[in-house]
Amino acid sequence: MGKRIIIAGGGTGGHIFPAIAIANALKKADSSIEILFVGAKGKMEMEKVPQAGYKIEGLDIAGFNRSSLIKNTSLPFKLIKSFFQVRSIFKAFKPDAVIGVGGYSSFPVLRLAQSKGIPSFIHESNSFAGKSNILLGKKATAVFTGTDGMEKFFPPEKILVTGNPVRASIAQSMVSKAEGCEHFSLDEKKKTLLVIGGSLGAKSINEAIDKHLDELLGAGLQLIWQTGKPYAAKAEVSVAGKSAVWVNDFITKMEYAYAAADIVVARAGAMTVAELCVVKKPVLFVPYPYAAEDHQTVNATQLVNKQAALMIKDSEAIDKVVPMAIALAADENKQAELKKNIAALAITDADKIIAEAILKKLNAK
Repeated sequence: MGKRIIIAGGGTGGHIFPAIAIANALKKADSSIEILFVGAKGKMEMEKVPQAGYKIEGLDIAGFNRSSLIKNTSLPFKLIKSFFQVRSIFKAFKPDAVIGVGGYSSFPVLRLAQSKGIPSFIHESNSFAGKSNILLGKKATAVFTGTDGMEKFFPPEKILVTGNPVRASIAQSMVSKAEGCEHFSLDEKKKTLLVIGGSLGAKSINEAIDKHLDELLGAGLQLIWQTGKPYAAKAEVSVAGKSAVWVNDFITKMEYAYAAADIVVARAGAMTVAELCVVKKPVLFVPYPYAAEDHQTVNATQLVNKQAALMIKDSEAIDKVVPMAIALAADENKQAELKKNIAALAITDADKIIAEAILKKLNAK
């Protein structure tokens, strides 16, 4: 009889894609394992997880709303309801272990597992741990971290520094620049700028590109622009009739986008950082300043300090992003230095290391 494992969490691509990578690595290590995902209703995981071929159960749960306290009044009820939902999921599925990857839905799942003595594992991708992970880390069987120096958040004896799992489609990609450009109907002879604001988009980056689009194209660059849903319609209007631009709210085949790109402008979520290390691209980070504990700035600073990336403050993005991108595109020496230094930080087998560590703990029981 195969082991039964629940993977809980989501909310953004930064939680979902590593979770799927871990699931795939577990199945590869032992095909008899049964995996069930638990996510939050209405969030991205409810769509992305089934696309990856896994079953998912959705909880009626929401996180604490930092911007509007009135929206938090229903929070206790949702939390209580989600605990009942998790209880019935456990009853039906009978998990041997649970893995939390961050996001609202991981909290009630790990909490219940810990109260029942079921092995619980946490993957913390950021260099600044999330509050619920810190609470859950005390009783977790093991905590896998994306970076070192996490002893201030978790019991040192439980930490295993694994790096962050990067989707196999990206980590093992053989797509050439020519194929990447062809996928987006662009010219392989031109320098390509890839703009990604995370799976939900980035207002400041989008506004900067929009405002200075003509300068960008005038400098001979072409553009792959992932806007996120809120900005998509406005961007479509701005790029009408401009052939050197591909625009959409979401990029489904990121390996083609990375292959086409010469330089990248991006947020500094942990997964984006991990992917950029693997694909070895010169990058200008514009960290999202309102991320919990400003962890994106911490993520980006780690690379900047190693001469592996450049960084622009969100508040200065509007008029700095495009000139810096144009300058970087023209400076081959700087690109080579950034590429060399970011490549040295790449970890390509984090998913395998995590899967093996989980199975070792479970088989030792």
